[in-house]
Amino acid sequence: MTDKEIVEFLKNYNGPDVSLMEICGSHTAAIVKSGIRSFLSPHIRMVSGPGCPVCVTVTSFIDRLIALSGNPENVICSFGDLLRVPGSRGSLEEARAGGNDIRMLYSPFDMLEQAAKDGLHNYIFAAVGFETTAPVYASLIESAIENDVSNIRILTSIKTMPEVVKKIGSKMDGYLLPGHVCTITGYGLYEPIAAGIGRPMVAAGFEAENIVQAIYALVKLKGKGIVKNFYPSAVTEEGNKKAQRILQKYFEPGDAAWRGMGSLAASGLYLKDEYSRFDAGSRELTEDQVSGGCRCAYVITGEEESRDCPLFGKVCTPLDPKGACMVSREGACFNEYIK
Repeated sequence: MTDKEIVEFLKNYNGPDVSLMEICGSHTAAIVKSGIRSFLSPHIRMVSGPGCPVCVTVTSFIDRLIALSGNPENVICSFGDLLRVPGSRGSLEEARAGGNDIRMLYSPFDMLEQAAKDGLHNYIFAAVGFETTAPVYASLIESAIENDVSNIRILTSIKTMPEVVKKIGSKMDGYLLPGHVCTITGYGLYEPIAAGIGRPMVAAGFEAENIVQAIYALVKLKGKGIVKNFYPSAVTEEGNKKAQRILQKYFEPGDAAWRGMGSLAASGLYLKDEYSRFDAGSRELTEDQVSGGCRCAYVITGEEESRDCPLFGKVCTPLDPKGACMVSREGACFNEYIK
């Protein structure tokens, strides 16, 4: 079918209701930016999933960073989005305003350069992300060892996707797989999961045409536990072997806490024991104490829509976010607000 015919099909679809989850926050942002939801049939529901790294990070991770920043010997470094994510007692941005040394960086390697020039402080990077960014953190540790930089640490909240897809399982009729993650892991990793829950999964890129084609495929494949790759320019069945090797050299899987889902077995990545000197205390961060009525935990699992939250658009906006889903440009609430 031509792209025009696919769009017409999705506009006029009148079959059984279909709920499809785009797992990746970048897909959520691309879908909103391109206006795809505006022309889908009311029988096709798109759900934003837990593919926004700051959205699934529990409050104890933020609390730990704030506590570490209270030590004048420490410098906390982070990507920008994380600074505004609320912990149980404030955010990193608020701690920085209070005088703690917290720096926004564009790359972990910027921290390595700063630490190499400053032997008086420990530099700690807030290492959030999925399989996509984990090889970067592994490369950071490797570079620190090679260059004999001993005053860096990472606090990790690195999640892996297969376990959370299993957790949500048959609640959805199909899954738009995270394209960036699949470039590292490969799509073959999801084939036994799709077969096990009897749901189709499609790896897709981020152009509107590619996303529309993937949605069409998921609707047509409803009830079939198979995986299709619509992103062959970047995604293969086996993934990026070089990235996998460096990841496996420095990290090992372990249980991890996800906002709204509790602890999922083997769904996190942690530095191996031989590299524990670079860890800032990542393994025991399990508590999530979101308060004030925020419903982010239910939004990222597809149980509720952003607009179901009583705070949405009233006291919770991108300028004054009360929950992580409104902070990140990949968050479900942020994208629902700006659409």
